[in-house]
Amino acid sequence: MMSFIKGNTSIDLGDTPIENIFIDVYMPMTNGTFVQVYLLGYKYAFDRDPNMEVSNLSIAKHLNIPLSDVLSAWDFWESKKIIVKHPSDDGDENNYKVEFVNLKQLYIDNNYKPTYAISSEESTASQKPSTYTCSPEDLLEANKVPEIRALFVEIRKIIARELQPNEMSKIIELIKRYNVDTPLIAEAFRYSKEQGKARHILSFASGVIRNWYDQGIFTVEELNDHLGKQSQRYEIYNKVFKSLGFASRGPSEAEKKIMDSWVDQFHFTIDVILAACQNSSKTSNPSINYIHAILKSWYESGIKEVGDIERLDKIERKSTSSKPVQAANKIKTKFHLAKSRGDKYTADELEALILNNQKNKLNR
Repeated sequence: MMSFIKGNTSIDLGDTPIENIFIDVYMPMTNGTFVQVYLLGYKYAFDRDPNMEVSNLSIAKHLNIPLSDVLSAWDFWESKKIIVKHPSDDGDENNYKVEFVNLKQLYIDNNYKPTYAISSEESTASQKPSTYTCSPEDLLEANKVPEIRALFVEIRKIIARELQPNEMSKIIELIKRYNVDTPLIAEAFRYSKEQGKARHILSFASGVIRNWYDQGIFTVEELNDHLGKQSQRYEIYNKVFKSLGFASRGPSEAEKKIMDSWVDQFHFTIDVILAACQNSSKTSNPSINYIHAILKSWYESGIKEVGDIERLDKIERKSTSSKPVQAANKIKTKFHLAKSRGDKYTADELEALILNNQKNKLNR
């Protein structure tokens, strides 16, 4: 069995206490770069030297990553509602104050506050679905909240019948367990009805809410944003596959993940992505991995738009064309040496020399 032991030190060099909730729940959500940005920023917040100036640019330099990765990291953690960005005094939109939310208090608020107290203003992303069960008393209290009553009315319109008490309790449990906005619950029922699941609509809507929760969707605004991005992504998938001649099949989940990285990690536009697809004509067997290698090379070379690709190609062509000339100047063959020795004679002198050699041969 594997075990871990913490060593001791004779000199106190300082510590930064990281909440276990972050390590257990949030850290596995994303890549190492975003975690590094969070941890470094948290260190500055916990024990910051007042004489040291910190900015997103200095964080990027410290971690040896692009500034865009730092900004994307803060956007991600803000979407998870564990940091709050405040505008800086100098008005620089890339340098803002980052407030770290107390994760212990966030957990308490999400798991121990009464169900009827849930509102859109207080709704935040919980770490994991709670095991809350709605009691009759909770249901009575929830019915006193205008927002909850309005939700029940909306769902009655969607399903075209009255809600049973046990169904209303299940709906309250959905709100509590997944800590989502009440309008999102209505959207889940509306979506379930459109999918023809009226007979088992409560069960299907619960699955929809759970799926949205897993994708970090807690409000109608986040849902609309997600659906818009999904539509854009499928457009990218289709254009890439059409460009590569893969129209006969759809992308696998692994291929989607790779193509998503072109937008999320490399921040490339569809024009740059399709330019890489056109470069695939250099191989007889193009693939998503082949295109990924091209785009990764461009990203590392600082490519941002199509015009940058043309400039890079010109530099590479110039570099390639100069190499044979340089190599030719360095090569010395027997022919070149013989020619250099002959250069010290004129044409008449060479002719006389040849005749003299022939006479010598005849005299022998």
